[in-house]
Amino acid sequence: MNRVVRGSDGREWTIKANLEWSNPIAADEFEHDVNGGSAPAILMGAVFLFLVVMFVVWTPAEVYVPSWLILLLIAAVLFFPVRWVLRRPWTVTAATPGDHDENPPETWVGVVRGFFDVRQEVSSVSRHIELYAEPDMNGSLQPVE
Repeated sequence: MNRVVRGSDGREWTIKANLEWSNPIAADEFEHDVNGGSAPAILMGAVFLFLVVMFVVWTPAEVYVPSWLILLLIAAVLFFPVRWVLRRPWTVTAATPGDHDENPPETWVGVVRGFFDVRQEVSSVSRHIELYAEPDMNGSLQPVE
């Protein structure tokens, strides 16, 4: 997700949002930097999928399976992967090369969790840059050196 915005002072800002596949490490989480990886989740998903397939395959032909049960099984299988994708952290970056007169280059970075929240944050940052020439200091983006 990329957007180019012209600030009220004439500088051109590039706002980028990138999906993070692993959680960014915060300064106070250094003891949790060892991660088990995605292998346990993949294994549990495979076991669950195997059990659902075996349930369907071993059902005798004369047994009536209601359609709502099949839909419930599909929803159960898809619930956690869809939730996982929709709640991934995104890194939002607003950067400007500055101009040669009085404005130096700036970069603002922040982490936002969730697809819909990222879209709202990018729109909010864009609007704030258009009005005030820089992102909101009280928002999720913070300046970096």
